[in-house]
Amino acid sequence: MAIEAGITPQTASSHLKKLQEGQLITQRKQGRHRYFALAGPEVSAVLESLMGLAGGMGQRRSRVGPKDAALRHARVCYNHLAGQRGVQMYDSLLHQKMLVLTPNGMSVSPAGEAFLTGFGVDLAAISKARPLCRDCLDWSERRSHLGGALGRAVLAQLEIKGWARRSKDSRAVSLTSEGQRQFDRAFPPRGLT
Repeated sequence: MAIEAGITPQTASSHLKKLQEGQLITQRKQGRHRYFALAGPEVSAVLESLMGLAGGMGQRRSRVGPKDAALRHARVCYNHLAGQRGVQMYDSLLHQKMLVLTPNGMSVSPAGEAFLTGFGVDLAAISKARPLCRDCLDWSERRSHLGGALGRAVLAQLEIKGWARRSKDSRAVSLTSEGQRQFDRAFPPRGLT
């Protein structure tokens, strides 16, 4: 962030601390990394207005994450699906209440168990894995996608069904045209469920 903003890392840390103290951002730790998110839609609205003003005055921001469109669309992240399609799948499973957020993480609902079993995931075989399912922050979308054993099992099923193929030379995952249709049917984008 410091490089992007053209400031020192110490200045960036100081600004983040002030924003957090002002309850404008929240912090989330994942391993040794710390991720910051806007505290709510009001903060987002103000920032979008400022970005519009800055854009109108010729100030442009550079894009974060992979520059390769294929990696932004769908890629492998620790053997689970990431990128726009990974976020879509995660959002869809939450929206349809197949995954349920709990104080200790998340769990699969009875409806989710039925769907995932029908999808070909052997829940009994992966149920002892820890974590079974968890959110994983997507570095290009800056939103969560599905990780854990369940995320790995769903990606494996996408490949078994022939909907998706991993690239041999990169982490990109490509969906066939039929795979895209079936993926959108199985994991409809929010607003279409």
